[in-house]
Amino acid sequence: MIFPLRILLFLAIITGLIFLQIFLSRRESKLPGLILPGLFFLIALIYPLNMAAMPGTSTASLLLQAFLVWLLGNIPTLILLAIYFSCRRKVQRKKQVEKMRIQDLD
Repeated sequence: MIFPLRILLFLAIITGLIFLQIFLSRRESKLPGLILPGLFFLIALIYPLNMAAMPGTSTASLLLQAFLVWLLGNIPTLILLAIYFSCRRKVQRKKQVEKMRIQDLD
């Protein structure tokens, strides 16, 4: 019974983060929309530090594994940045339409 509750809680948190990102990205200023992607990027920098090297592992193998862990840790960052750029594009279009309306009134 606790397993479905955890899934629902996880989905609620993810949905809340997505709506928060959309809200912050639609603000007039550009910076609020970059808070969540920046936070997730910093968290992804910590992931490779939690790796344990097995005896006999080569340095190249360890570096490749650390890079892949970092890359996979940045998937939420990329998703949040995609939301950010999508929302910012809509904000820019809205500004351009408003400028055109003002010019038409003159």
